[in-house]
Amino acid sequence: MADGSERLSPAEAEVVDLCRDLITIDTSNYGDHSGPGERPAAEYVAEKLDEVGIEPAIYESHPGRSSVVARVAGADPSRAPLLVHGHLDVVPADAADWTHAPFAGEIADGCLWGRGAIDMKDMDAMTLAVLRQRMREGRLPPRDIVVAFLADEEAGGSWGAQWLVDQHPELFADCSEAISEVGGFSFTVSENRRLYLVETAEKGIAWMRLTARGTAGHGSMVNDDNAVTELAEAVSRLGRHEFPVRLTKTVRTFLEEVCDAFGIEFREDDAEATVARLGPIASMIGATLRHTANPSVLDGGYKANVIPGAASAQVDGRFLPGMGDEYFAEIDRLLGPNVSREFIHHLPSVETDFEGGLVNAMGGALRAEDPGARAVPYCMSGGTDAKSFQRLGIRNYGFAPLQLPPELNFAGMFHGVDERVPVDGLRFGTRVLDRFLGMS
Repeated sequence: MADGSERLSPAEAEVVDLCRDLITIDTSNYGDHSGPGERPAAEYVAEKLDEVGIEPAIYESHPGRSSVVARVAGADPSRAPLLVHGHLDVVPADAADWTHAPFAGEIADGCLWGRGAIDMKDMDAMTLAVLRQRMREGRLPPRDIVVAFLADEEAGGSWGAQWLVDQHPELFADCSEAISEVGGFSFTVSENRRLYLVETAEKGIAWMRLTARGTAGHGSMVNDDNAVTELAEAVSRLGRHEFPVRLTKTVRTFLEEVCDAFGIEFREDDAEATVARLGPIASMIGATLRHTANPSVLDGGYKANVIPGAASAQVDGRFLPGMGDEYFAEIDRLLGPNVSREFIHHLPSVETDFEGGLVNAMGGALRAEDPGARAVPYCMSGGTDAKSFQRLGIRNYGFAPLQLPPELNFAGMFHGVDERVPVDGLRFGTRVLDRFLGMS
């Protein structure tokens, strides 16, 4: 790693400032249009691209909801372009809960603190820094790069990636592969050995509204057709249900790689024991062993002595790649015949193979900066804009490289308080990303 500013490349020298600037632009996404929107951040990004001769275009799906797309010419225009995308919005933050103000971009204890430091203004900044240095030095990537800084990912992308794919598919239609967030981060096995988790799969998303209907009446009467009771029993069955462990291709490969790195035998019948060895990221990985359905909202009635004719609940459902049909069949069995469901938000699962030239480039770029690096595939329990770009036939990978200290609870940074990114890790990622773009 670089020890002083005199040894930093131009990209390493400015990536922290770029990330800090982006953090200080509040782009909180409340799931509607009540937040500040992404427009100021989009204009900032567009200006940084324009300064080095990259022509950006801002696309606004709704007043203030803005994305930036640009294309960087590569050495071989006959090759399909690589899409590099990140999102500009962040989840809200309550400053009272934070050690350092969430939109101040403070540097303390070797880290840059603030909402978006990990999710995902760090990757936005790395992408900007690397492209700016390459353009100034006249270093063309091997193929065209389409770069996109997107709105609304934190609410499912309806006003960002989904809207662009629907309204402007020509921007990305010739791209064959893409990289984005929540991958390429390190997990320390020993002093000289680190696994770097590359996201190759995502669980599908099924946010559902459940509704039970019954007979309305006076609260003092006997009522055997109570919608609240029917709903409560269904929600209890669903919330307490433990889906069985089902190892997908990606999860199985990941666990085999982990066991090999630790020098232990992989036991398919005890996958949870392997996951337990992963420390802070165990919760992230553990959720990919099975389907999940977590009740999150209850709504029924308006007065203690009035039995309502209907009651509703909301559930956050996540299903494993390739197993959607069995998931919903089990959901319906648990709900029973008297509770209906509808989707609030429904996005598909994603899974691609961990092989090919792009994957080789990831591993090579990581090893060049960290000889102890070993790239491994993993499945993400959440979702990203990859779900939208998959519709265009693009193969998606989570690769936002970071070398992290072993004690940092990386999984806890996402949507949590005191989100922060190590400054050295950010600069490491910038070097890796630059190498990767030159090899891809």
